Amino acid sequence: MARENDLAGRARSIGRGLAVTAAVGAAAGAAATGYGLWEKNQFVLREETLPVLPAGFGPFRVLHLSDIHFVPGQDTKAEWLASLAELKPDLVVNTGDNLSHTKAVDPVLAALRPLMEFPGVFVPGSNDYFAPRLKNPAGYLLGPSSVPKDPGTLDWPRLRAGFGMAGWVDLTNRCQSVVLKGLRFDFSGVDDPHLGLEQYAGWPRGTTGQDATPHLRVAVVHAPYQRVLDHFTEDGADLLLAGHTHGGQICLPGYGALLANCDIPTWRAKGLNNWESNGRTTPVNVSGGIGTSRFAPIRIACRPEAVLLTLTSRS
Repeated sequence: MARENDLAGRARSIGRGLAVTAAVGAAAGAAATGYGLWEKNQFVLREETLPVLPAGFGPFRVLHLSDIHFVPGQDTKAEWLASLAELKPDLVVNTGDNLSHTKAVDPVLAALRPLMEFPGVFVPGSNDYFAPRLKNPAGYLLGPSSVPKDPGTLDWPRLRAGFGMAGWVDLTNRCQSVVLKGLRFDFSGVDDPHLGLEQYAGWPRGTTGQDATPHLRVAVVHAPYQRVLDHFTEDGADLLLAGHTHGGQICLPGYGALLANCDIPTWRAKGLNNWESNGRTTPVNVSGGIGTSRFAPIRIACRPEAVLLTLTSRS
């Protein structure tokens, strides 16, 4: 009898321990979710300086936007986006995933209208074409997200037209030269590699001997898959701008991103670093992004960001 009482007591003790553990875990999860909901609106501006311009040119300020994932009613985000016009950039580069809702085109264009007063270029991401879906966030830990089989279609043609009417240059599998502050910028962009839509257009070709005149080659892409970084690096890009990763979105303090949602190493999921391929090197800026999927609206240890790159002379 004593033995049975002892076993029963131990069972009750284990049960209480499990209940306490579950309660603590639930409380910690709720606290983390609450923090993540708060952090997603703690917008920051990351500033970088990069000596890539030909001698005698610069400084030149590039505002890099990516992964806005706009949802109607995101007034704080809209106000912050509009306020970036106070930076007076020389160029705005938008690397895609502007939308996260079928009714987001008009409000995101309104939020970006002050910035569309400046020269700009853009490429699309998958969430400019397809609406996000409700799914298990843990699936991202198993590898890059899959292409939806029956996705909701977003009004990318109208968003692209809005950008184009403002004078921003569409670089979807295209190349184009633009003269800015007296320097020729040669742009080359691709459609979203996450969807396997990239087709390389090379660099703009003009007059004979154009490569002998001062210029800068800038590659623009949404998802920084290694095959794309390799191509543009080997093809002589002076700078490559990308997004897509959200900087990992949920990171461990002191460690960083747990995933990149593509095949680059997680330590490259956000920031400015060099990519090397076949003996050539290109600086790559991967934006940590401004938004989240509306079905996973949290960020932890990874604040939403725009990036201001100040380009200076190489010498």
